[in-house]
Amino acid sequence: MIAMLLAAGRGERMRPLTDHTPKPLLEVAGKPLIAWHIENLVRAGIREIVINHAHLGAQIEKALGDGSRFGAHIQYSSEGKALETAGGIAYALPLLLPSPFGGGIEGGGEPFAVINSDIFCDYNFARLPERAAGLKASGDAAHLVLVSNPAQHPNGDFHLHDGRILPTSDQRLATNDLKFTFSGIGIYQPVLFKDIPRGSIAPLAPLLRAQIVLGKVSGEHHQGFWVDAGTPQRLAELDSQVCSLQKTSRTLHNAP
Repeated sequence: MIAMLLAAGRGERMRPLTDHTPKPLLEVAGKPLIAWHIENLVRAGIREIVINHAHLGAQIEKALGDGSRFGAHIQYSSEGKALETAGGIAYALPLLLPSPFGGGIEGGGEPFAVINSDIFCDYNFARLPERAAGLKASGDAAHLVLVSNPAQHPNGDFHLHDGRILPTSDQRLATNDLKFTFSGIGIYQPVLFKDIPRGSIAPLAPLLRAQIVLGKVSGEHHQGFWVDAGTPQRLAELDSQVCSLQKTSRTLHNAP
């Protein structure tokens, strides 16, 4: 399957770090955030990768190249100006649908994964092809990976009930059902983006909420490690934590 890494954001909350460096190239434990994702995708057997970019995008292409040093094949979708998530995905569709458009967007095409490049997590990307196959079999429009609400986002985004993302008004929700936070990892059917004019700015949330009302979105709760490295402070804390974990791992590995 194909995975798309979202890397077009300006990273306003990361300033001044992002004034001269695109956010995906900011480092954790000596490695760019986006490189962690590429390596994890390759380990999971996912080697076809599309990366969109806008702000300082040339730096991203120079740093990652064609992906061969990772064992991947990387293609780039240069937006010029950031088109937001759904707009960026729609713009990249020619790269995400092999054999031009897989018979056309209306003709189907394979589901693809989309991952925010500014998160850090231990989600097992080897699950993505299975989730994509399930999406195609069910006819759902999307599958979302959710996480427990972090301190900076206590109210969450979506209700998850028995593997389905439900609207707040759904009667199946108990009064104590909590919302979870979208992790930035999702799998989507190409047809979800068919009505977005190529090159237009379009957010993802309205598309998802419309499909949730139609009962066409599945989901899962990832309970492992996940961080949205969205501010300099959170990035520094993440860097310290990962470096500490690596040091502990090396110590245990080298123990007699």
